[in-house]
Amino acid sequence: VPIVTVMSFLIGVVLAFQGATQLHQFGAEVFVVDLIAISVLRELGILLTAIIVAGRTASALTASIGSMKMREEIDAMRTLGLDPDMVLMLPRILALILMLPILGLLADLSGLLGGAMMSWITLGISPPMFLSRLSDTGVGNVIAGLVKAPVFAVIIGVIGCHAGMKVGKDAESLGRMT
Repeated sequence: VPIVTVMSFLIGVVLAFQGATQLHQFGAEVFVVDLIAISVLRELGILLTAIIVAGRTASALTASIGSMKMREEIDAMRTLGLDPDMVLMLPRILALILMLPILGLLADLSGLLGGAMMSWITLGISPPMFLSRLSDTGVGNVIAGLVKAPVFAVIIGVIGCHAGMKVGKDAESLGRMT
């Protein structure tokens, strides 16, 4: 959570600063709010969150399942009649499907906060004016961003778990797959 929120906050700051610089040339500084809202809510919030989660969580999934495979715990599960895909992979993927949208929302809020602060500092766009312009952008941008979250979660989870199941019997294989 801290990594995602700080990163999104700084992305919002950078978007506001760059947008203010470019839009000032045309006298359209007020549209910096639209730029921030559409960029963060539709694309950057969830995309950067998914990249961070992929780097951290997919490698953790691979290491966890891979070490179980090295210790032959997965073979023991099969001997007991348990399906490792249902017992190991499904709960992890479902947890990602549940948590990635929540992290995406936190990223969106943090990015908007960073953009609002920078807009206030550089352009003098007050928080009430920022919120007024933000409400004009519509809820569709939030929905468009959050629809991507479960798709990213499934991709991250399946790749991480699949890599863990491909680990061989040695530690080198575990390190390489992770």
